[in-house]
Amino acid sequence: MQAMGVRDVELALERLGLDIEVIEFDSSTATSQQAADNVGCELGQIVKSLGFLIEKSKPILVLASGDQSVDDRKLASRFQVGRKKVRMMNPEQCLSVLGYAPGGVPPLGHRQPDIPVIIDDYLRRYQRIYAAGGAANAIFPIELAVLRRVTKAVFADMARA
Repeated sequence: MQAMGVRDVELALERLGLDIEVIEFDSSTATSQQAADNVGCELGQIVKSLGFLIEKSKPILVLASGDQSVDDRKLASRFQVGRKKVRMMNPEQCLSVLGYAPGGVPPLGHRQPDIPVIIDDYLRRYQRIYAAGGAANAIFPIELAVLRRVTKAVFADMARA
């Protein structure tokens, strides 16, 4: 299955009526630290878009702060399943469900529409955040309130203590 890319994210942003430019860098932004270094922001301002499958078939996207890890126990509790019923998507599942390779998964514009989105509470520390733009060297800035609105996300504590 072919990966979606930066142009797909740009089109999704346009469809949402957002005048936001995806910035492509000469170096990698695939990790949170690389992204923060390229952008010149705090590590916590980087949004990690992490795909999970609940009970092997229900996709969920968790948007986590770059300086935090997601606690799969909290995710399992939220969906009232055992911890073993929650798995992070592997690269093939990222491509087939989300449309993007790990390291470039954006918080919107996915192959499968209407994936529920949870924004971890730690991102509330920031007004402006930076999300992957569809490639391992692409990022876009967005206000947290706008991201929550356009993804129809809910806030929840998903960070590992």
